[in-house]
Amino acid sequence: MKKPNPKTFPENEERFRELVLYISQKCANDPCFGAIKLNKILFFSDFLAFAHYGEPITGFEYQKLTQGPVPRRLLPVRRRMVESRELGLQEIPLKSGNILTRTVNLRRPNLAVFKPEHIAVVDSVIEALAEADAETVSALTHRMMGWKAARLKETIPYETVFLSDETLSEADLERGREVAEEFGLAVREA
Repeated sequence: MKKPNPKTFPENEERFRELVLYISQKCANDPCFGAIKLNKILFFSDFLAFAHYGEPITGFEYQKLTQGPVPRRLLPVRRRMVESRELGLQEIPLKSGNILTRTVNLRRPNLAVFKPEHIAVVDSVIEALAEADAETVSALTHRMMGWKAARLKETIPYETVFLSDETLSEADLERGREVAEEFGLAVREA
């Protein structure tokens, strides 16, 4: 994938921090909630908000990593949140021998920085992924065209949320023809 020239959005670190706290609070009783699931909830929330409302919640860039998209500046922001004692990290040993690193909110998130529709998107993502483990949520992000098209460590443009590699149905094709005709874009056969 060539270096994209996506429309950029200003990063809102305050919203990002509050979103990490909100997700950590909402997922406190989810036994599968750890760093990987946090990353995927952030990704889906930002990209779905962009799809529905034309702008992401945080504006943070997401990069392609092997286990799926990750906010590019997550680690330094998380480190500052831990240092300021608004976020804790809990390491939980798993039967597999791996460690689940769980973020724990140490204060209530400030929801005043969000529009109501932002919280609705985040809640719907959390609900949709409630039963999913890290492997499952990673696999879901691997189906996203932006992740598929990007090279390792490359930024995934928000606009890729509109792309799909699924085969179009005859109804989809017909609707496309209607829209093309309506806007004078239909190709005339010679």
